[in-house]
Amino acid sequence: MILKCCIIDDEPLAIDLLASYVQRTSYLELVDSFSSAMQAVERIMKGDIDLVFCDIQMPNLNGLEFSRLVEGKTRVIFTTAFDRYAVESYKVNAIDYLLKPIDYTEFIKATQKALKALAPRTETTEKASPDDERYIYVKSDYKLKQIFIKKILYIEGLKDYVKFYIEGEEHPLVSLLSLKALEEMLPEEFLRVHRSYIVQCSKIKTIERNRIVFGNTYIPIGDTYRNRVNEFIEQHSPFLIEQHNAASTNNDDESK
Repeated sequence: MILKCCIIDDEPLAIDLLASYVQRTSYLELVDSFSSAMQAVERIMKGDIDLVFCDIQMPNLNGLEFSRLVEGKTRVIFTTAFDRYAVESYKVNAIDYLLKPIDYTEFIKATQKALKALAPRTETTEKASPDDERYIYVKSDYKLKQIFIKKILYIEGLKDYVKFYIEGEEHPLVSLLSLKALEEMLPEEFLRVHRSYIVQCSKIKTIERNRIVFGNTYIPIGDTYRNRVNEFIEQHSPFLIEQHNAASTNNDDESK
């Protein structure tokens, strides 16, 4: 699902920052931006905008007043330099509010709320979209490309970029996105195993010497993430747990 967005802010730098965040986010599309709420009213009233990032303190028509004019499916995320507006933002049923200076991770959390709120949740839709048909859209080479969740083997982080390694694909798909933000977006079947790697648990076939093996590729298990990996192994390896319990019993007998 792609959310069509508008930005309303009387600070050009704030618009530029939010626009850059929208461009980095695969499920958002920037339609237009405005320096005042008055300019935006006519455009928003057309009814095809899903999400508006709206500053609160603006002349003539402030963000709170503007949000009361918004109808239909359009939802609002407030952007403000003052946390005292938090309560007011919930009174007008805003999705969230972002406190300036806005961090990309917080931006992702807020837009994920909007994505969930606007996603169709009928029984028919759920039946038509089983787990093995789930997918995401990722920006790569100036295009939005569809990736089926079940096809992802692992993801590698490289500074501001990530590489998606996909079953059946010779080359990884590269996208401008942070690994931390992506980790928060992915479903629970994905596991962070290293500061530079996320793997899909069901695709793990071999673990060797603190490394996960994907063909000729060896993914290291970082010290910070080793407990998570061990918990995953224990949950899916009752035989190993039995061996561990038997070894513990033997050690107790020998100590008597």
